[in-house]
Amino acid sequence: MMVRQLCGALRVRGATDLFLVLLLAAGFMALPVFALLPWLGGFAVASMVSYAADEALHVRAPGFVRRLATLQLDRTLRFAVRTVMLLALAERMGASDALLVSALAVFSVHFALVMLYTALHHAVRRRRVLPLVVRNLDMSGLPLPQQPPAILFRRFLRKLLHLDLPAHVGFLVALATETRQWAYAGFALTLGITAVAVLALAGQYLRARHMPVREDVFAEVNRQLAAYGPEVALYFSFAAVSRDFMYQVNMWLETLERLDRRPLIILRERASFRYLGRTRLPVLCVPKADDLAELDLSGVRVVLYPGNAGKNVHMLRIAEAKHVFIGHGDSDKLASSNRVSKVYDEIWVAGRAGRDRYRRVRHAISDAAIVEVGRPQLAPIQLHTDRVPGVRPVVMYAPTWEGWSDDDCHTSLIPMGVRLVEKLLAEDVRVIYKPHPLTGKRSAEAAEADRAIRELLHADNELHRAAPAQTDLAAVRPRLTEIRTRLDELAGRQRGDDAQRTREARLPELDDAAEWHTLHAEWHRLFWESHGALRHHVILEQLPTLYECFNQADMLVSDVSSVVADFVASLKPYVLTNAHDLPDEEFRAAYTTAGGAYLLDRDCTQLPDILRSVREPLNDPMAPERRTLKEYVLGPDHPTSMERFNTAVNALADKGAAELAEDRTLLEPTDLVG
Repeated sequence: MMVRQLCGALRVRGATDLFLVLLLAAGFMALPVFALLPWLGGFAVASMVSYAADEALHVRAPGFVRRLATLQLDRTLRFAVRTVMLLALAERMGASDALLVSALAVFSVHFALVMLYTALHHAVRRRRVLPLVVRNLDMSGLPLPQQPPAILFRRFLRKLLHLDLPAHVGFLVALATETRQWAYAGFALTLGITAVAVLALAGQYLRARHMPVREDVFAEVNRQLAAYGPEVALYFSFAAVSRDFMYQVNMWLETLERLDRRPLIILRERASFRYLGRTRLPVLCVPKADDLAELDLSGVRVVLYPGNAGKNVHMLRIAEAKHVFIGHGDSDKLASSNRVSKVYDEIWVAGRAGRDRYRRVRHAISDAAIVEVGRPQLAPIQLHTDRVPGVRPVVMYAPTWEGWSDDDCHTSLIPMGVRLVEKLLAEDVRVIYKPHPLTGKRSAEAAEADRAIRELLHADNELHRAAPAQTDLAAVRPRLTEIRTRLDELAGRQRGDDAQRTREARLPELDDAAEWHTLHAEWHRLFWESHGALRHHVILEQLPTLYECFNQADMLVSDVSSVVADFVASLKPYVLTNAHDLPDEEFRAAYTTAGGAYLLDRDCTQLPDILRSVREPLNDPMAPERRTLKEYVLGPDHPTSMERFNTAVNALADKGAAELAEDRTLLEPTDLVG
């Protein structure tokens, strides 16, 4: 327990990383001791250990390295300390004044060159920042210089600081052999390579001075938009964009691609591009409101908003378009019936449950503004009848996170998560644990419960079922990595900085959707098969996807969230956690999705009876309720959700165009007679 708490405090993942931290600390503490003794051999070993541990921690525990930086112990200072200790060692060993002065001059010049390189790097990076980033529009008409080579640009400080190694090694060898030539050779290598690097980056700086000006960038983008003619825009902004939030956009990509109207995606944060999924649609990332106003969006008739964010007002100002809140899931949380939604022309919900949820927000949303369009994203979810249970039932536990405030805290992790998983293991079921991406961001208790659950599942895998699966996984891991790399390429990731991505932006020549889906299916097949039929899973990455986890599960255990509403599409049994032990009638009245759920108390005493619905399908009294609830929450199966969504877009676009034409007619001057 103490080791786990120490790992959490230091932001390292386990005993190996903790050992590296202790090794780094020991190496740096030993340097002044061996310098003052003086002991050349001990100093050389301590210096080598500090180098190796430092580099390993950058790879394995970046959180710990960032914490060191907040304590003013950043990498540059650590390298400087090592150099000062080396000079102290040389002085204590009686090195000549000429050698000491030369070493001091060389290390000073090296650090000065590092500072110059850093200044040039920042200057190049600033000049290569565009007011917007583009994907899937032909920007070849814009003269954008090639991005500097990765060897000069990526992780530059790490590379430059490590160039002191020849000087350090040469100096140590000179002290050991009393032969100055080794020191001077090391000094020459350090300064020579560093100077060449500075000159190379200076050349890149001269090229970056030819970046196009802001006016030219927007002129070219608007020419491309005029040629494409967007009619529908998906607009997304979030204060802290990461892959944790980009699912709100990614879930709509395929739906947008199947619309009759031509769609455009507008993002507001630069980090969005890093986590945007594969799409053939034009994408613009415009961080500043003033720059957004420069875009020619006169043909856009419908703007879709998957989230409520402050920056939405920058798009809502466009009076010629109709603005629609489509959300990113259907849940019973308060956020799914927010009074802020009144600013939109329409609110599109999955089924009648969404309409009723807004009706309960009195005097806020007009019933006429609510449109039921279904959930087109749910097509990949397999039905209950398509699932053949394995040797052991598969229970997926997908708790929500702790929320932005205590009032919104719906997670079961803190009051009952660990107990639930312990009892699931006692019931001899296979567990797929998929916590919300934001779990533990705000609550230390939630983070601790999450960590404890992962350890429980890992320990059970190690004890009972891990060996065969580990062998199979090792065999397919290279292919899994290869597929993910190709999926990233198809998604437009790994393309350098903003200017480079815009430089390489092209209209898609081939439809790569078939390759994307084929690789996606192969990755999931290999992943599940290689892990065996008995292994527990902790799912933290984007792959496997949520819906693929649904398809592997025989039952879901979750909290009040949109995950439950989506799982309803499968018609499989599901469980809602009743962490506050409310009476069943009161809980079902408060939460719509509880209508087809088994309810689980905080102590999980009902779990064995609930699992009978999976082990003995004839003992599933909630099955009829789930069928009724599915249509209520998600809408009817016919017409399909995609058809209903597409119809809603077309109808609103036509309405907007008609109103705009009418307004223009009213503004036209009339001839005066008489």
